[in-house]
Amino acid sequence: MIIKCAIVDDEPLAVELLASYANKIPFLELCGKYSNATDALHGIGENPVDLLFLDIQMPELNGLELSKMIPENTRIVFTTAFNQYAVDGFRVNALDYLLKPISYADFMEACNKALQWFQLVQQSEQPHAPAAEEEPRSIFVKSEYKLLQINLDDIRYIEGLKDYVKIYTEQSPHPILSLMNMKAIEQMLPASRFIRVHRSFIVQKSKIREIERNRIVFGDVYIPIGDSYKQAFQDFINAR
Repeated sequence: MIIKCAIVDDEPLAVELLASYANKIPFLELCGKYSNATDALHGIGENPVDLLFLDIQMPELNGLELSKMIPENTRIVFTTAFNQYAVDGFRVNALDYLLKPISYADFMEACNKALQWFQLVQQSEQPHAPAAEEEPRSIFVKSEYKLLQINLDDIRYIEGLKDYVKIYTEQSPHPILSLMNMKAIEQMLPASRFIRVHRSFIVQKSKIREIERNRIVFGDVYIPIGDSYKQAFQDFINAR
């Protein structure tokens, strides 16, 4: 996989340093270097990139403002000398945050995180082979740079949270957090066993014990049934 990237920083030395780092990463293709956010906005509009290394503190238009103007599918790694911007950076869905002076090791770690993200997106978009006669009994998910095998029988429900999912099982009081979207994990689960009841929730059919006021009850957790999923859920209930 090749990730097209660009660098935006008003410090020429910082631009050249990151460019030298990017040229050492085999899966990065450096497509642009910009000294201000305005030029970057025009450049990215004409030549889109997958990943943007973006300084926050810049004159006129700063990095946080620019991050809200670029295409949604362009991911961001913020680079700055001001660590008080870290929280704001993650609020706009940055993949990572690098504090200057940036070492090659930190840069490479951020790039590997970006590679993992794009690989997950690519996997979610690939057509899946027809289901075999025997359904899978477990799935593998990435969590904290590890692959975890989860038995389908243990899953109660799944909650989507922007670019992550939380998998709630009967074996653990804490959910398993994985970097993927709801569409990706929905395609991994057999439709005969799982049903999506809301844009943010998937439940295992056999685990449903109680429904109250258009909500599925799991102990003290109430899962809403979204309007666009009501008919499919009602058909499932009627079939039972």
